[in-house]
Amino acid sequence: MSDAPIQAWCDVRLFDGVHDHPEPMAVIVRGERIDTVVPMRELAADALDGAKVLGRGGVLTPGLVDCHTHLVFGGQRADEFEQRLEGVSYQDIAAAGGGILSTVRATRQASEAELFERAAARLEAMLADGVTTIEIKSGYGLTVADELKCLRVARELGERYPVRVFTTLLGAHALPPEYADDADGYIDLVCREMIPAAVESGLADAVDVFCEKIAFSVAQCERVYAAAAEHGLPIKAHVEQLSNLGGAAAAARHGALSVDHIEYLDNEGIQAMADNGTTAVLLPGAFYTLRETQCPPVQALRDAGVPMAVATDGNPGTSPLFQPTLMLNQACTLFRLTPKEALSGMTRYAARALGQSDFGTVAVGQIADLCVWNIEHPAELAYAVQPQRLRQRVLAGRVLG
Repeated sequence: MSDAPIQAWCDVRLFDGVHDHPEPMAVIVRGERIDTVVPMRELAADALDGAKVLGRGGVLTPGLVDCHTHLVFGGQRADEFEQRLEGVSYQDIAAAGGGILSTVRATRQASEAELFERAAARLEAMLADGVTTIEIKSGYGLTVADELKCLRVARELGERYPVRVFTTLLGAHALPPEYADDADGYIDLVCREMIPAAVESGLADAVDVFCEKIAFSVAQCERVYAAAAEHGLPIKAHVEQLSNLGGAAAAARHGALSVDHIEYLDNEGIQAMADNGTTAVLLPGAFYTLRETQCPPVQALRDAGVPMAVATDGNPGTSPLFQPTLMLNQACTLFRLTPKEALSGMTRYAARALGQSDFGTVAVGQIADLCVWNIEHPAELAYAVQPQRLRQRVLAGRVLG
């Protein structure tokens, strides 16, 4: 440890994932972990001995954590965007064979190399906007082979790019055409073949479901939760996006790391989340793209002490948005989060939504995932939608630019 490189940032305006520190601060990193966080006025005279000072001024935050994306997919759905603007509902598009299933067809046809190339371009844009950790879901293959194909691409992105990638198996995303009249049969496939195959190949860090009238029932999702638990994988859930089926409460009772979307979340769901330590993941990009009007119950979540994460939901149909700081702005303007809540939601609480506590804050002993921004106040990240504000991105103590 004594031979680990020492790096420092001085006179920074610090947002540590919880608090905004208005006075000038110093952050010292030894190796891959944070060694010192202290006001400049309290910095010991010899604290920087042997340290390389990598910057002064600006705003320093934890690296951004995007805890809900669907980054690996084939094709695009601009035509459906036009349809929705002409008055066709998301549900009607899905019923006509569009929506998720149109992406399934394109994803099945694409090679791993093609999927990687397209996903890499999206990922590069997100890294340039401050992401140091990202979750990538499958869900556009809906066969064992195609789901594993997407998860392999996600793993490869993490191997070839300087970013921490968590992969989530979302086999229960939609009913594939082969099982059009047999939802229970498809859930059997997910539970008995898909989850074991993902575990055996080491490709999944968690399991997700889409609990909705156009997808799967609470009872069907609970079968997936049980299979995930049997194989030692944590669970997450898309719930209460278009209606209230009680999916959030059920997922929370099964120990879900997070429940996501939750526009139609009720008090029973909120209490179950509070009781079981489940994080709420707000996805303003989908709300915006679908022109929804029912907002998540943000004040009730605050009152219950449920942590709120924020993510892009980057996907081809309902949130083709791959700029995390845009989500900070949308979380504030659409859902009325404060800038501090939004930034906590994409750092500390987003890490929590992934079941992680070793990064997401700037504190002594934490992994040094950091961003330094060319701004004067942390709230500017939510206030303005503006690219190229990132000065430096740091992953586990490694300065990447």
